Amino acid sequence: MSIFEYNGSALVAMVGKNCFAIASDRRLGVQLQTVATDFRRIYRIHDKVYIGLSGLATDAQTLYQRLVFRHKLYQLREERDMKPETFASLVSSILYEKRFGPYFCQPVIAGLGDDDQPFICTMDCLGAKELAKDFVVSGSASESLYGACESMYKPDMEPEELFENISQALLASVDRDCLSGWGGHVFLVTPSEVQERTLKGRMD
Repeated sequence: MSIFEYNGSALVAMVGKNCFAIASDRRLGVQLQTVATDFRRIYRIHDKVYIGLSGLATDAQTLYQRLVFRHKLYQLREERDMKPETFASLVSSILYEKRFGPYFCQPVIAGLGDDDQPFICTMDCLGAKELAKDFVVSGSASESLYGACESMYKPDMEPEELFENISQALLASVDRDCLSGWGGHVFLVTPSEVQERTLKGRMD
């Protein structure tokens, strides 16, 4: 078992028409033992940018704290929030800085940029970015997430359909991975509002 699978995780972000959704499972484990069933993997940077961190839970929390600090500095200096693309570059450089003793995290970044265009990307623990126009996945359940998202995704989904599809993809995938599960957290972000919802899943 790799260090990335030590705590188990499932993360997915998907784009719709001028909106995006980002979802994760709720299980925190130590290998096969479940420690918590309400663990958060998705963090808000500001109203239009969210980051999900799969991998080692302790590294994820440390990295998140560094990102909040750097974003607050940016807000003070620039007097505005970071665009999703800028934030992705920041995450990438922070990860690459630590390449000889990396954070064991694989981030998923989702945001609304100019003209409310959704932006999603993921990267490895060294900060190599992978941009996508439809969906990105990460975590120990990523293989089954790829398959579920491939079959569920449609371009230009309205927010409610996007929520339904990402939720079904997440729940179907964690059932095929014994290291993630116990329901899910979903953030649905449109230009005017942010909805946070909790999914009930199999509790085993």
